[in-house]
Amino acid sequence: MSDDMKSFSGDLSKMWKLQERPPLHHLTWDWWWWLLMLDDENGNTSGKQLMVLWSTKDNPKVTVSGTVWQPKGRPGFDEQSGIALDGMVCAWWYDGKRMHEPLIKQKCRIIAMDDTHEMWPIRSNLSGSGGGAVVPLLDDDLSMGLKSDLSEFWLNLTSDEQSVPNSVPAKMNFQITPWNEPMSTARHATATYVKNMGYDIIRLHGCKVKGSLDDEEIKGTAYFQKVCVQAPSVPWYWGMLHLADGSYIDWFVPHLSFTITARDNRPWKKRDLGHISLSQGGLFHDAKNNRSEKFTNVKIEKCDSGLVEGKHGHHPDAPLPSFRVKMWNDNTSISILTNAIERAHWTFEQPTRGGITSHFTYNEYPLETKFLRIKDEKGTRTEKDYSWIRGNAEHSWGILH
Repeated sequence: MSDDMKSFSGDLSKMWKLQERPPLHHLTWDWWWWLLMLDDENGNTSGKQLMVLWSTKDNPKVTVSGTVWQPKGRPGFDEQSGIALDGMVCAWWYDGKRMHEPLIKQKCRIIAMDDTHEMWPIRSNLSGSGGGAVVPLLDDDLSMGLKSDLSEFWLNLTSDEQSVPNSVPAKMNFQITPWNEPMSTARHATATYVKNMGYDIIRLHGCKVKGSLDDEEIKGTAYFQKVCVQAPSVPWYWGMLHLADGSYIDWFVPHLSFTITARDNRPWKKRDLGHISLSQGGLFHDAKNNRSEKFTNVKIEKCDSGLVEGKHGHHPDAPLPSFRVKMWNDNTSISILTNAIERAHWTFEQPTRGGITSHFTYNEYPLETKFLRIKDEKGTRTEKDYSWIRGNAEHSWGILH
């Protein structure tokens, strides 16, 4: 798979649009989400990691990790489809040793527009292909956008004041460019259930990154998704890996389990031991064999990694999980054992019908892959065939409605 792409490809026309389907009160939730995995000068194979989220929700009140957020109505649209919305910008930062969360947690007005808007600084014959931006209306620059020629995203951040001074970079600036065609082609997923419930997702599975942390230059890779969902949030397992040769692996298993009633954010519970899959999905962009494979047989087991949350965590000394993942199709089988080496989490509580408050906990784990076996008709590959493997996993519980 060649790494010489000059621009992102695929349909990016809906990158900066919202409310493509009629919104549903309490349920509609929209966000843009970047995960960056960056080189670590100390040789940590998992790298440093950054997550950033720009979000809005159709609900009069949501408590986000203790911060009360009261969005003032639905997004407003001008005649050129520019959008003004009440939102939040949230981020966490893993420095290769410990998690810093939140790096950013800001309530603000946000403007989203594509590059055909009259307020776009430079319009050209390339406008309308997917260029645009999300710009929080704050004194600090927390913007993200894509150039009109689709060659590069920018991402600019200013950290919130931290409880430990000088513990994180104050300014972060990144340029995000294509990696290879399977990774950097926009992929769409959509589903409609009943009464307009459903989701619409745009993903970029892999990108190249270069940028700066204050005055320090850095590089790495990134994953992106834009999500519009309007359905109750049920628990899920999700994870992804970037491999040094330009390959990509992911898995997704929404499920039912006893954790659907959980109302606390401890990272490990006895009720985690079993689940019933609602669906199973996996993907492998195989750079060596120059092909992409889908999997509908995916098994995930969550176990104790032997690692624990640090003293800075929300539950110091609480066990962190390992994820055993097996997926297979007629050609290929993949087995993975990957350890969560830190945890970031966000809790959401919102009033719902009958005076009840629903609760949802969303966890993200930087990963260290201990075991990898890829078996196909051409042989077997292991973790030793890759100079680095970097990734992240999610596990959520509760239900938000």
